[in-house]
Amino acid sequence: MNYKIISSCSTGNAIIIRDIILIDCGVTFKRLEKYYKKLKIVLLTHIHTDHFKKATIRKLAQERPTLRFACCEWLLQPLLECGVDRRNIDVLQIGTKYDYRLFKIVPIKLYHDVPQCGYRVLFDDYKVIYATDTRTLEGITAKNYDLYLIEGNYEDEELEERIRKKQEVQQYCYEYRARQTHLSKGQASDFLLENMGDNSEYVFMHEHVER
Repeated sequence: MNYKIISSCSTGNAIIIRDIILIDCGVTFKRLEKYYKKLKIVLLTHIHTDHFKKATIRKLAQERPTLRFACCEWLLQPLLECGVDRRNIDVLQIGTKYDYRLFKIVPIKLYHDVPQCGYRVLFDDYKVIYATDTRTLEGITAKNYDLYLIEGNYEDEELEERIRKKQEVQQYCYEYRARQTHLSKGQASDFLLENMGDNSEYVFMHEHVER
């Protein structure tokens, strides 16, 4: 298999591509114990703890002192505070392609309630797009990629029903926030239909689970 979803939900996110690329690090180190020795790079998206678990990042940096971390500028200081050596951090610019020999990386601008990005991961024979925690994918194309890891946080009808049920106790803040910060399955499906090829594979990421 070309990818492993360690976790993808509001309590933790971590995905491994071809055993060597970890995207997001929002799980415990124990969840990564079987995989971390093969990693070549960790790609980070934003500061929320379900994507950026400081204790796990600190442990990765300790156990793998030469492991590379890549992020946009908003995560440089948090990584330094986790004890990651500055020489091991690549600060990326949105839309720029970075060549790591075995693969190339392109950060994508996304729209959340904090600075956020997604990633294109490009091997010679395999193309992946990863986009979660965003209210829109407007302006982004990814024609005929092999794998689409795209947020499908909620169904519109399901969200409306949850709001109705919670109105009596006024506990529906998450549902209103979701519309402004997360992609629905309908939006994700529209993007997939516009971009997928005949042999493409997709996974709805970061699906909301009621606690």
